[in-house]
Amino acid sequence: MKRGVFPGCAVLLAALMVCGCVRTAPAGVQFHAQGQPAKLSDWHVVSADGKRLRLNTGVEPYALNTALFSDYAHKLRTLWLPPGTKAQYARDEAFDFPVGTIISKTFYYPRAEGSDAVLRVAEQSGESREGLDLGKMRLIETRLLVRRKEGWIALPYVWNAEQTEATLARAGDIVPLELREPGGDAQSIGYQVPDVNQCAGCHATDNSTRAIQPIGLRARHLNRDDPWHPRENQLARMAKLGRLDGLPASDIPRNARFDDAHASVEDRARAYLDVNCGHCHSAKGPADTSGLWLDAPTRDPIRLGLCKPPVAAGQGTGDHMFDIVPGRPNDSILVYRMDSLDPGAMMPEVGRATVHEEGVALIRDWIAAWLGNCSNAAVASRE
Repeated sequence: MKRGVFPGCAVLLAALMVCGCVRTAPAGVQFHAQGQPAKLSDWHVVSADGKRLRLNTGVEPYALNTALFSDYAHKLRTLWLPPGTKAQYARDEAFDFPVGTIISKTFYYPRAEGSDAVLRVAEQSGESREGLDLGKMRLIETRLLVRRKEGWIALPYVWNAEQTEATLARAGDIVPLELREPGGDAQSIGYQVPDVNQCAGCHATDNSTRAIQPIGLRARHLNRDDPWHPRENQLARMAKLGRLDGLPASDIPRNARFDDAHASVEDRARAYLDVNCGHCHSAKGPADTSGLWLDAPTRDPIRLGLCKPPVAAGQGTGDHMFDIVPGRPNDSILVYRMDSLDPGAMMPEVGRATVHEEGVALIRDWIAAWLGNCSNAAVASRE
């Protein structure tokens, strides 16, 4: 008998392929140098079939020390670089990524058992390394940040009810949610998916150029243990995998975890304000003219708000006189705006429909520990 495939086997194999019984390898990540693809699946970064969200080959998750608050949503962050390319390390600014880089951030919530509600619970470190079990999690949106030759673009995609596809939402969206504390009360909110311009409102971190940049992919946010490889530093692992060039052996900045009981209140509060406010409130950010700079490099107490009157009076002050009154959080504009849901007063202005109670409590504790009074601070600032 001649060697080769039996005729009957060849026919069976062909039939199996037609029926879809033989699984073919998934398509690789697809970088689109132009246009705005209508479907998230056009990029092949993540995929979902209603049962599980999966990461494509070469798409790596990453985590931050302290993350931006978004109505208690959990986030699966991923990074994909074109094969053979590397990001360039920077100490304080966002890393320099090559053309073709795709950053994704998928927002999701744990499902409440026996209802359509979602749970308000803390995100578990490392919970999303192998994707997400959609029987337990509800997908809301996936935002892409894509590095093209002309610069970065931001694209928000909203997931369908079947959890099988996400569609581009250039004009943004409002997703009604019932947010429930385990064993507690439920709160109805309108989860806000930002439009393309609102994405730029946060990611255009340099007011002079208005160019979009990543926010979280900075050394101080990424310098931490890798949640999925606990014995490795996340930045060191990126360098080892050939995704990061120029990583120094020492003197790498590191933000605290805002909920780390072992870190000082000062370090935790500064880390929280840095990632939630510092991209706007900095010497170069969109809120540079406010004089209130909350990014990590700022150390001047007056710039941080100590007894600093607001540049523009009005509804946003809550009739308070200073951004921070030492020892008196209830008299501080910073706390008032963080604790507000009034569109004319709340900060941040977009991206939340709830108050981050734990975050506000932290900033209250931080301000309560400040010594002195505004009369003394005003005199000292003029000396």
